[in-house]
Amino acid sequence: MKTICLYFEIHQPVHLKRYRFFEIGTDHYYYDDYENERAIAETAQKSYIPALTTMLEMTQLYGKQFKVAFSLSGVAIELLEVYAPEVIELLQQLAESGCVEFLAEPYSHGLSSLANEEVFIEETKRQAKKIKEMFGQTPKVLRNSSLIYSDEIGSLAGRMGFKGMIAEGAKHILGWKSPHFVYHCAMDPNVKLLLRDYKLSDDISLRFNDSSWNEYPLFADKYVDWIAQLPEDEQVVNIFMELCALGIFQPLSSNILEFLKALPAVAKQRGIVFATPSEIIGKTKSVSPMEVAYPVSWNDEERDTSCWLGNGMQREAFNKLYQEADRILACKDRRIKQDWDRIQASNNFRFMTTKPASVGMYRSFYDSPYDAFTNYMNILGDFIKRVQDLFPMEVESDELNALYTTIHNQGEEIAVRDNEISRLRARLEKYEPTPDAVSPKSMKTEPKEEKKAAPAKKPAPKKEAPAKTPAPKKATPKKAATPKKEAPAKKPAPKKAPAPKKK
Repeated sequence: MKTICLYFEIHQPVHLKRYRFFEIGTDHYYYDDYENERAIAETAQKSYIPALTTMLEMTQLYGKQFKVAFSLSGVAIELLEVYAPEVIELLQQLAESGCVEFLAEPYSHGLSSLANEEVFIEETKRQAKKIKEMFGQTPKVLRNSSLIYSDEIGSLAGRMGFKGMIAEGAKHILGWKSPHFVYHCAMDPNVKLLLRDYKLSDDISLRFNDSSWNEYPLFADKYVDWIAQLPEDEQVVNIFMELCALGIFQPLSSNILEFLKALPAVAKQRGIVFATPSEIIGKTKSVSPMEVAYPVSWNDEERDTSCWLGNGMQREAFNKLYQEADRILACKDRRIKQDWDRIQASNNFRFMTTKPASVGMYRSFYDSPYDAFTNYMNILGDFIKRVQDLFPMEVESDELNALYTTIHNQGEEIAVRDNEISRLRARLEKYEPTPDAVSPKSMKTEPKEEKKAAPAKKPAPKKEAPAKTPAPKKATPKKAATPKKEAPAKKPAPKKAPAPKKK
């Protein structure tokens, strides 16, 4: 039975402001808040909210017949929490439906997997923790920024405990093979790979509303027929794209959401089902290893990393940024950590590309890639200065590594202790006496407290009573007590002793 794996990426960069050279060392705030609010609000209203609302209706209409996966970068979550919390609420409702899976990815949506393993691991774990807190799911499948993948990255995913990754089904790595099978990492057979069918994905995300396309207009039954006509042994069809393709790349006026909403019903008629990445990985065996010696991605025709690191400016910025990685890992300053996440985002390097793009290239407010490079390097210069003020250059790399190792070990020790405390608490609750068993001990102490408490309660009414009538009662005991004390004090026996002398 053929299975459709539908996945959407949700990422929004934090827009940098115009930052002059003379501001280095004086202004440590790098962001254009107005543009960030405007961009998030526009994307939410035109794409995220209508698309997620439609998918929520689909889960209610089709139940488990429709399934979908999402991955959110940490910086996108932060922006949505501030400027579009309704998007988070819709995602939480989708999570409760049981038809949605959330994937892990680097928190910053950056290029750390190409630069520093420790940074990549720390970011991915932090994003997975955020997903668990917000949506109640622990991600089992990893999706790297822009689907960047290589054998080494797949092996690293296995060491982090992920069961699979999703990657680009690029021609130069597939050769004669088809993306409609499950493969596994060449360096770790336990990590299965789901490869994106870029043609079927781009038919929706890039060509759906293109009137010059020979397949225009595209209807749900035609699209599902293409899938049904695939060879019988090609069972897995991975359709991956950005969520903003629904409403931004393809406007709502193109009826893109109506097309999406019709897919499950048409697929059911042709015996095709939907499944999440972890479901496919758990049920489908790998057919062979997929060797990817050099990183691939889903960007541009080359499907490589040249859109971020293809020229000298990009590589200079990339190297300058990640040479501070060890210091950042040892840093506990929350503001620096947040700035680190935001300036790492791959979009900042994308703005510097000099490659011609077949699709319109968005460059934010920059006039050219050189303008983007200059502005970014000014910000990076101030950021590095702040980091080096905390960890001076005199501190050698070996010392920083030792410091980071110490911090890392302390974190592991704290985690072990927390687990031990939890275990001991559980045992304590298990062996803690019941209320009936505790009552004998309390019976020994509680009566004493009651006896002490009883006299404290009795004198209170006596004090109130004397105010009304009991005054004579107080006087009588005093008179009765005085004669008893005077009788022994007089001792008249020696005065009566002379009486026998008269005889």
